[in-house]
Amino acid sequence: MRTLINVSNRLPVTIGKTIEKSSGGLVYAMEGLGRHYDLKWIGWAGGVVNDPSKGKKIADELFEKFKYIPIFLGKKEAEEFYTGFSNSSLWPLLHYMSPFARYEGSWWTSYQKVNHIFADTVLDSAGTDDVVWIHDYHLMLLPAMLRERRPDLKIGFFLHTPFPSYELFRCHPNREELLKGLLGANLIGFHTFGYMRHFRSTVLRILGLESEIDFISHESNNTAIGTYPIGINSEKFIHEIQSDGYFKYLSEYQEIYQNKKVVLSVERLDYTKGTERRLDAIEQYLNETDQRDDIVFIFINIPSRESVEEYQNLLENLQAKVSGINGKYATIKNVPIHFMHKSITFRELCALYSLADVAMVTPLIDGMNLVAKEYLACQRDNNGVLILSEFAGAAQELPYAFVVNPYNIDGVAQTLKAALSLSEEEKQKMVGPMKQRVIKYDARYWADAFIGDLAAGRDMDDVFADAKEISLGALRSFFEARKIAFFLDYDGTLAELKKKPSDALPDEEIRDLFSCLEAGKHFDVYIISGRKKEDMEQWFARYDFNLIAEHGYFYKKRNSADWVVFDPKADLSWKDQIIDIFEHYAGMTPGSFVEEKTSSVVWHYRNSDPEFGSWKANQLAVELYEMLSNLPVEIRHGKKIVEVSSNQVNKGMVLEHFMYVNQYDGVICAGDDETDESMFRTKDDSIFSIHVGNNPKTAAKFRIANPKAFRNYLMNCLEKLIPEPNHPKAKAPQ
Repeated sequence: MRTLINVSNRLPVTIGKTIEKSSGGLVYAMEGLGRHYDLKWIGWAGGVVNDPSKGKKIADELFEKFKYIPIFLGKKEAEEFYTGFSNSSLWPLLHYMSPFARYEGSWWTSYQKVNHIFADTVLDSAGTDDVVWIHDYHLMLLPAMLRERRPDLKIGFFLHTPFPSYELFRCHPNREELLKGLLGANLIGFHTFGYMRHFRSTVLRILGLESEIDFISHESNNTAIGTYPIGINSEKFIHEIQSDGYFKYLSEYQEIYQNKKVVLSVERLDYTKGTERRLDAIEQYLNETDQRDDIVFIFINIPSRESVEEYQNLLENLQAKVSGINGKYATIKNVPIHFMHKSITFRELCALYSLADVAMVTPLIDGMNLVAKEYLACQRDNNGVLILSEFAGAAQELPYAFVVNPYNIDGVAQTLKAALSLSEEEKQKMVGPMKQRVIKYDARYWADAFIGDLAAGRDMDDVFADAKEISLGALRSFFEARKIAFFLDYDGTLAELKKKPSDALPDEEIRDLFSCLEAGKHFDVYIISGRKKEDMEQWFARYDFNLIAEHGYFYKKRNSADWVVFDPKADLSWKDQIIDIFEHYAGMTPGSFVEEKTSSVVWHYRNSDPEFGSWKANQLAVELYEMLSNLPVEIRHGKKIVEVSSNQVNKGMVLEHFMYVNQYDGVICAGDDETDESMFRTKDDSIFSIHVGNNPKTAAKFRIANPKAFRNYLMNCLEKLIPEPNHPKAKAPQ
């Protein structure tokens, strides 16, 4: 049976004189997966254990009883990792509460350290090809840490909070590291499509990675993304509301609140829950109604993060506001608001859910909010009404609720009035379908869906070719050819695309690759690029390569000092007209600029807002096609560029020319965008064409995910082509 390692910030246990297992929705979900997997669970044990022998005893008992593997943290690192970085820095930004966000460098250090501790613990327990499921914002670095050391693992990550818009997330000092950490996962799950959309937008704008609607391709691996709305342990609630103890509490509450309407709020103490605004709406309702003696508002406010100053201040404000409202609207017969800052038992909670005529679940923002689903699961004879914030993830699943904007105090007050006036028939029509959905799509359904997608993975065979398979199998005739050559594009193929073209100069890894290519005296190398000849001279002239600039307009043979124009008769009279158009678009699109070359004009928009730049680029391309249909030009809408160049010269023509002149028996050509397709369309069985990227419409015979994968592929080829000791970097063939 395959092993599944579940990883969360905390283990679902309470450690005291005895070890007690919790029974939340995640525990229920994981127990359901136990039908198909050998389950282990890794997490912080909570508290501080200074005695190693005591820690070992706890660890042994946890694993023996539950297959739980505890992590023990020191007081300072736990405080800085959990209270500091996770809950005072990340939590506020994830919930659109940037004024509450604080940051200290030592918190980031501890966050990295604790994520490394988790990584070490997971890897100590993980066997070959195990599945690892990581939960929530405390462990955002963990997927990449595991991927780097164990690429064979199936790694999933689920975010239980919202993911905010790019404008919020970019405020975080460690935004790039956090995003790269998450992208180590094979699959990232979110509660709603909106959160997933924000994640894609943030990855695009911060890391420059474009994506499909459910998939992100990048250097380290390829990451699927999806929406998986979490459910509750509905089985537990159904069982409880049939128990004798439940009916005992329900009977007591019915007697206490006889002839009164009960409105219930249940939540952790948190500034995201909108409790103050809900109290404002209740105050407005009480001010307008003449039935103050006939209604009671019960607030179950569960203590949370009591060491955080913001939460202490929030509690004081809530207690003061409740006192003010009760002082103003209480009568001899009734005190309208019953505010309890404490936990209650599960049995009491179920009885209150069943008793309540209305549940007010109005957070300012919430990843899902399971209280709404728990309330619906407990509706029996007296169907209650759910008032639900549109900013809770659950609002997308529960359309028959009264969905409100919690910032609209008057709107919430009027909705409360409407909810209390519904007939039993109207309430049944609203509650019935929602309760059925909550029961059917429970926590186990959620877990099965996520792990099923993670374990299955996306079929990559139709997206990217495997580099080793290409080099060792499909290209056998290339390696056996008498005379061979490489035609290699640079930007986006050998080197990652940069926001500034000048930043793409060869780094150490590329220089090492060039040294290996240079060592192959029995084959020819052509660097074929859209760059100006001056750029290519500066970066590549030191190597024993043939250089081809501006997509073939200029070329310079190895060991030659002179650049040659490939076709001196090419018509370039159209350039001035194009420059005027491009300059207009540069002025209308912040971050874009115009580059003039000898044979072409390029409009770059890599530094513009990605969506706005793409929109303007599409506009520009359409305008150019309409204007230039009778001119000898080719219009290319490539990666963050629109280029107009002569159609009398292209990479494919140059490739064919040098193949004919030098009589090559085998050629590998590689590129990443539309300018390279002319090479890929060349009809010759001795040409092995490789598209670097994820364009499914390429004419290339093979595809490789990204420049890093392609560089690895080239090194793999060179292992076969250059025997030791001539090969400066690659290993000798096995």
